[in-house]
Amino acid sequence: MNTLVEPAAPRARVAFPFVATYALAYFSIFLALLTPVVVTLALRVAQIDPAHKESSLSWILGAGAAVAMVANPVAGLFCDRTTSRLGMRRPWLVGGLAVGMLGLYLVATGGLALIGLGWCIAQLGYNAVLAAIVAILPDQVPEAQRGSVSGVLGICLQLGIVAGVFLTQYTAGSTVAMFMVPAAIGALLVLALVAVLRDRIRPSAGLPRLDLLAFVKSFWIDPRVAPDFAWAFASRFLLMIGISILLTYQVYYLIDHLHFRPDQIPAAMTRSMITNTLATVVGSLISGWWSDRLGRRKVFVLAAALIYACGLALIGLANRFDAFQVGNAIAGLGQGVYLAIDLALVTAVLPNRDQDAAKDLGIFNIASAMPQSLAPAIAPAFLVIGAGSGAHNYTALFMAAAAFAGAGALAILPIRAVR
Repeated sequence: MNTLVEPAAPRARVAFPFVATYALAYFSIFLALLTPVVVTLALRVAQIDPAHKESSLSWILGAGAAVAMVANPVAGLFCDRTTSRLGMRRPWLVGGLAVGMLGLYLVATGGLALIGLGWCIAQLGYNAVLAAIVAILPDQVPEAQRGSVSGVLGICLQLGIVAGVFLTQYTAGSTVAMFMVPAAIGALLVLALVAVLRDRIRPSAGLPRLDLLAFVKSFWIDPRVAPDFAWAFASRFLLMIGISILLTYQVYYLIDHLHFRPDQIPAAMTRSMITNTLATVVGSLISGWWSDRLGRRKVFVLAAALIYACGLALIGLANRFDAFQVGNAIAGLGQGVYLAIDLALVTAVLPNRDQDAAKDLGIFNIASAMPQSLAPAIAPAFLVIGAGSGAHNYTALFMAAAAFAGAGALAILPIRAVR
């Protein structure tokens, strides 16, 4: 059943069945989209182009990241302007699923060029789904409950990666199954949300026309007009540089800094992933509930970014795998708290939550996507500090990552609209 769009924020608390369905749908998007990023896309490219697999994978992932960065806010803009009788969000959830699954099928069945095209199509579709599903949080969940719900959502990305790696053990014998089984599970869980969602309906009357100039200008949010949103964006951007450095260079750190052999990396990465995931789950769930009880957001986000910075610093100083795991656990704890509460915080500082929630959250998502490309570009400048020929200074790299995360913590302080 749909409801007319209302200017006021939702007040009625959402029940557990809705939260569970919402969280499972959110998890399923990352299951479908990140399983290729972490495992199966690399395997597929190696099948097609074993001699140049590294460079081929890089341009495919880079092209997909560029599409994602544009698709999320653009889909969000049109999602906010959707006047369908089915609601504002439902058409984008269903349509995005169809496009995303088509893209993954092309990846599973095509040659190298079609893999690149298919991955861009998959990013286009699933980012449309993400734009709609994230907007459901301010649409449906009252502010007093938002910390708890976003705390549950905060663990979905990490659980999606773990579940995808687990599924790959059983689907690796079939190229199509490697991509389409996670996608099919994702489709079922998102469609379950579509079935129970009391979606908003936006009346077409009074909806302003959108010409090309207005379309372009709509993606600029003036920091002078919305300073709290700008500071939240800066905080997420800086912390994500630190997170991206750890994700990108963890394998090379284990090999070059802790002297692991390449054949030891899979087992070490599994232990690392389990440690980080457990810490992320604990931090996300507890902090979300606690934040709602206290009615505060800033102190949690500030502390979380500082905790993550401490974890990165410990990793940079580690000379044994056990010490690395301690730093990894601390970083996971900080990441869980940050990603849970920061989502609740940013929904409270959206420039126009009632009319442009999906578009503004899509713009905010750039703060998560862009550092994934920026981190590998700036990392070499730190790796060469004081290093001899052929050596890499991973201590300097992770200390720099810690400094970025610490700056992300400080960027929270000027926000005034949220306690």
